[in-house]
Amino acid sequence: MTGYPLISDHGLIGDLQTSALVTTDGSIDWFCAPRFDSPSIFGALLDHGHGGHLRTRPTAEVFASKQLYFPDTAVLVTRFMSEAGVGELIDFMPVTGAVASDRHRLIRMVRCVRGEMGFAIDVAPRFDYAREQHTTHLTADGAVFEGPRTSMTMHVVREPEDERLAQARADGNGDVHAELSLGAGQTRGLVLETGTAGPIRQVRVSEVLHLFDETVAFWKHWLGLSTYSGRWRETINRSAITLKLMTYAPSGGLVAAPTAGLPEQIGGERNWDYRYTWVRDASFSVYSLLGLGYTEEAAALGRWLKDRVEEQEAGSGSGPLNIMYRVDGSSDLAEEVIEHWEGYKGSSPVRIGNGAAGQLQLDIYGEAIDSIYFADQHGLVMGHQGWLKMCALLDWVSAEWDQPEEGIWETRGGRQDFTYGRLMNWVALDRGIRLATSHGRPAPLDRWRAERDAIYNQIMERGWSPARKAFRQHYGTDVLDASLLRMSAVGFITPTDPMWLSTLQAMDGELVSDSLVYRYDPEASPDGLRGSEGTFSLCTFAYVDSLARAGQLDKARVTFEKMLTYANHLGLYSEEIALTGEQIGNFPQAFTHLALIDAAITLNRQLDAKPSTAGSPAPAIPAPQPAAQEARAAEA
Repeated sequence: MTGYPLISDHGLIGDLQTSALVTTDGSIDWFCAPRFDSPSIFGALLDHGHGGHLRTRPTAEVFASKQLYFPDTAVLVTRFMSEAGVGELIDFMPVTGAVASDRHRLIRMVRCVRGEMGFAIDVAPRFDYAREQHTTHLTADGAVFEGPRTSMTMHVVREPEDERLAQARADGNGDVHAELSLGAGQTRGLVLETGTAGPIRQVRVSEVLHLFDETVAFWKHWLGLSTYSGRWRETINRSAITLKLMTYAPSGGLVAAPTAGLPEQIGGERNWDYRYTWVRDASFSVYSLLGLGYTEEAAALGRWLKDRVEEQEAGSGSGPLNIMYRVDGSSDLAEEVIEHWEGYKGSSPVRIGNGAAGQLQLDIYGEAIDSIYFADQHGLVMGHQGWLKMCALLDWVSAEWDQPEEGIWETRGGRQDFTYGRLMNWVALDRGIRLATSHGRPAPLDRWRAERDAIYNQIMERGWSPARKAFRQHYGTDVLDASLLRMSAVGFITPTDPMWLSTLQAMDGELVSDSLVYRYDPEASPDGLRGSEGTFSLCTFAYVDSLARAGQLDKARVTFEKMLTYANHLGLYSEEIALTGEQIGNFPQAFTHLALIDAAITLNRQLDAKPSTAGSPAPAIPAPQPAAQEARAAEA
């Protein structure tokens, strides 16, 4: 369908409570406020004709556009080149504090840097996924867009000597249209302020330039806190900034992606809302952030996880933890379909909310407790009450691990005995035992050890496929699953064990396509959904990590370098890569950028190893203590 940019033709800006997507030709086609998971204000990304947008582009019939981030920041610059001159849009959101707010500012500076350039401006909000009507009040200094529940004020950035907003008018839909002509060196623009119905005020260029300087300074300072000094530093920095942009500062929660409804297959039904915090993603992010030296962000995520553990409010059959929550920790994620939107390039249904929230996914307990253990190793130690709650969680795991579940990929084809879920329950109990023994904390260690060992034996007996000579997706199939790439990373099996090397070889033959990795084969393992999907970018980076740990450094590096070519022009990744190389799925995806950081850290460490040890895998975690040592530590 015409009118839709590629998913990858976007940059991301944000203020640490919400964010917006900006296309390479100057349109903001996705913006929700006041939070990531709030109803949309601009939603043309999911319905080009009815979703709403903020568009600024040259009036020239022919122009080219380029896009870049102002170095080491989240300030986005879109440049236009025409025969008459060169112009720029500079989009950013001044950083909001850690206190939740309904008021957010989105600033668009419009600048002519060479020659002359005319710009056409269209402001077309569609509140609440275009379900809420609004009225528009237009003045010489801006406009107020006001609906029954939502409001937004637009302030025009101009100088006293300027003419009034040239040719500005409001049409029958309440949209504002204007034209602006600038000469070299002139800067004007717009300030959109959500959560307020005025008053409209005059905004000077000097004011937005000051906000620009403050925003640039914030991001440069934040990035300067990184301790990463290895290869691929620019790539790692961009992934770190992207993760920060997807973090909700008031709670520390990290959204899986700032978008909803972007398809895993164009025209298909695999269109999910990712604007929530998954326990799994939050857990993995603790590793990545601590790996870069961001202890404050890791601690905030740790507190978010701790709060969820301490609440222990069971969802619909999901156990003590839900698999995902809203960014503030609430659990109301009822799924609905926006029937009046056609979806990205006709990909319907457009889903808001997420019906998978009540699924039983046993792996989340291992990921959560593993992140607590990892944070503990970096000095972020859990207090007494937190320990009691975690013990209750581990008691539940020790009693409930041996049952079918929906699995990590949130399939809707029924519960199975997924190997990955069992693996992460082994991790949960193993890390609980380590924490108890290292700190001398009270715990039913005999029971935890017995269940941990039972899981280990079951995986080795039932999770291994003699026919495939590989670990399998679940006990009732011989299908391979890329989630099991984490088996060596969590210390369940050594990276050079023959069983593991055989598994890697089997995955390479079935799941890997010129370095890109599929999650699994949907035809061989029905997941309850129609259609197909692309390769999963996080799985590709997990494959790099596994290869590096196994000492296959040349292959790991080539795979990693190839994967970097699939990033968009700004270094951002969506969830998947289609057969054509096009990015598909929600964008940008936190899990992909987390996996990129982890793979880069592991690969860089291995490449830096001395030649005599370059082929040896780096240990994922400290070696387990013998039982006698554990017992002595527990008695200390």
